[in-house]
Amino acid sequence: MKPNERQERLLRRTFIDFLQNSEVIEDALIFERAKGLYYWDVQGKRYFDAIGGIFAASLGHGHPRVMEAMRTQMERMTFAPPLHGISDVALDFIEKLGSVTPGNLNYVKAFSGGSEANEAAMKFTRQYWRQTGHPGKYKFISRYYGYHGGTFGGMAASGTGTRKTKFEPQLPGFLKVFPPTFYRDRFATWEEANRFAAHAVEDVIVAEDPSTVAGVLVEPIGNTGGIITPTEEYFRIIRDACTRHDVMLIFDEVITGFGKTGNMFAAQTFGVTPDMMCCGKGLSTGAVPMGAMVAREDMAGPFFGPVESDVQFAHGHTFAGNPLACAVGCAVIDEMVEKRLPEKARRLGEYLAARLEKLKRYGVVREVRGRGILRGVELAKENNAREPFPALGRALKKTAVANGLIMRVDPTWFAVAPALISEEADIDEMCDLIEQALEAALAVCKG
Repeated sequence: MKPNERQERLLRRTFIDFLQNSEVIEDALIFERAKGLYYWDVQGKRYFDAIGGIFAASLGHGHPRVMEAMRTQMERMTFAPPLHGISDVALDFIEKLGSVTPGNLNYVKAFSGGSEANEAAMKFTRQYWRQTGHPGKYKFISRYYGYHGGTFGGMAASGTGTRKTKFEPQLPGFLKVFPPTFYRDRFATWEEANRFAAHAVEDVIVAEDPSTVAGVLVEPIGNTGGIITPTEEYFRIIRDACTRHDVMLIFDEVITGFGKTGNMFAAQTFGVTPDMMCCGKGLSTGAVPMGAMVAREDMAGPFFGPVESDVQFAHGHTFAGNPLACAVGCAVIDEMVEKRLPEKARRLGEYLAARLEKLKRYGVVREVRGRGILRGVELAKENNAREPFPALGRALKKTAVANGLIMRVDPTWFAVAPALISEEADIDEMCDLIEQALEAALAVCKG
């Protein structure tokens, strides 16, 4: 829609994430309300939310249980002073989250989002090594095409190219390896490409000297690279390397966590337990800003001691462990456990994948990938071809919105992750909209 004079004036006073305002002002999308699987803009047009806002609305918008938890907590307390103590509901959240995490990952700190959680995890890891007799372990290995947040530490760990170069030089001590998709055309099978990419992680650990490497930080399924979905063996190889070289394995589960992949966490989906996990987005179904850092319980030991030892974690945020957010997090976890929503994601994911595979009849799909209801479609000039089709992606980004569909569109791929309240009929509605948008985008490219 073309914004009115007031809206345009105000749009010029802010920015929309990763979008050029000149384009936004020409065709602004201004939302007014949301419910369930849908958004409505200020003109009353309805949009199917195929991506949970941005992988966040895991239970859809305005979920009754979450809304009731918010109302109840708002009457009790919405803020607790973090320099003096902790709220009772924050303790409830720590217990609740620790009950669904894999292994002994139940040392929990709540934050305001995924970026904060990743930042905290890296600082926690460095301080942990310093206080356990390994002060030289400070480097982090992550992947090109990965994304770990908008803070300077998260950005340094990210491998997002031009998003980073505007702010360089980056923080020191961050190293990159390529994800398995980078090698897939150089090997006969996807499994071989994954083995090579996984062993490359150990190669870097060894080449850098393990006594200087603090951690390996990876997304189990890489979003900004196009829903990169490695093999289970890939993670087993990296887990083994980290264990042998005394390096922390940190999973960034900000996108993959809370049911999307068919288990509560992707660590369970891939059968590998990291030393730490970072959470966000779906943890609060987008209702309030929330994230969490989760570590092995034994890692808490080096941070516990007499006051004069000064070994406590030297980190904090004003809204970390906010009572309102913790109440929401508890409600989300309860709903997912009681309704067995991760299992539902597994079933719905198979149905969704089959529907997306049918897009190959348009002749412009190289691959459909992902796990559970987190799925991505790579666009190509011809089915199964190596040549990408960025013009189609750019057109699809516009035609999707024009057809009432909100999804993640990159020039060479698109992704969906519908809320776990979806049923097969909703998946059909979403996929029908995808087909309409794709047909319109192809018409633009041909015209």
